[in-house]
Amino acid sequence: MHGLEWKKVEVMAAAPLPITDRPRMGIRRFLRGPARAILYLAGWRIVGAPPPIPRYVVIAAPHTSNWDGILMLLATTALQYPLNFLMKDSLFRGPLGPVARRLGGIAVDRRRSANTVEQIVAAFRQREAMALAIAPEGTRRPAECWRSGFYHIALQAGVPIVLGYIDYARREIGFGPVLWPTGDVRADMDRVRAFYADKIARHPERVGPIRLREELRPSGKR
Repeated sequence: MHGLEWKKVEVMAAAPLPITDRPRMGIRRFLRGPARAILYLAGWRIVGAPPPIPRYVVIAAPHTSNWDGILMLLATTALQYPLNFLMKDSLFRGPLGPVARRLGGIAVDRRRSANTVEQIVAAFRQREAMALAIAPEGTRRPAECWRSGFYHIALQAGVPIVLGYIDYARREIGFGPVLWPTGDVRADMDRVRAFYADKIARHPERVGPIRLREELRPSGKR
């Protein structure tokens, strides 16, 4: 049974987000101890820590089960790690709005002329700090390609990509290397593929190929 790497996590804590931009931890402070205890008793450990940089996109992969989100929530609570994520703007209306914002939700209006990537790039540029989690598989079923939004958001916003992962074979929730996208999609994705090659999902049979649709196009075409 593995415990959490307490000292490493505390020393390498990420730079705090400004109060206007970061998710409000609130009750998560109270739940920090229970979250750590649950992970420890279940045999999970946290490897590494969020990087000490203010703005970045975090890949959440592999993603084949609802348990992935639960484990990530436990890990971020244990670390007191303010993570942002995308939500439909309709969920911010009514009584759920304040809750969504406190949890770190960022509203995306899919009816606007600007697409989702442009909206999130604008959000990055408006904030001094933001850590945005994205599951590029986009589904818990096998997919032909990863959705490339995470890559284009990072490239256009000028922020790096942090390779976050959940490995059910090793029972690890971790933070891997920081990747600065270069615009050479195939070369950048080769590094991503190399990192995730030995990461085992809860349902390995549901894992599709790690590639972006842009890689399937003939060289020089978009």
